[in-house]
Amino acid sequence: MQPIHPTHVEQPGLAVIEVAAADDATAFAVQDLLAKHCAIAPADRTVREPGEAGVRLRMFLDLRQQPDT
Repeated sequence: MQPIHPTHVEQPGLAVIEVAAADDATAFAVQDLLAKHCAIAPADRTVREPGEAGVRLRMFLDLRQQPDT
């Protein structure tokens, strides 16, 4: 994964969340759960790092906005 850039979190209420999970289904379930509570820029795929177990999923949250419903 690319490093988190300071502009991703330059204002209060912005956050970058990286989920480490055993599988894709679990990672996307966490993303869906967070999307119900705040506005997110969802990820469309997970990343597998060679030599590491599981998958990673990164999303960007904006706590200043309500989630799309």
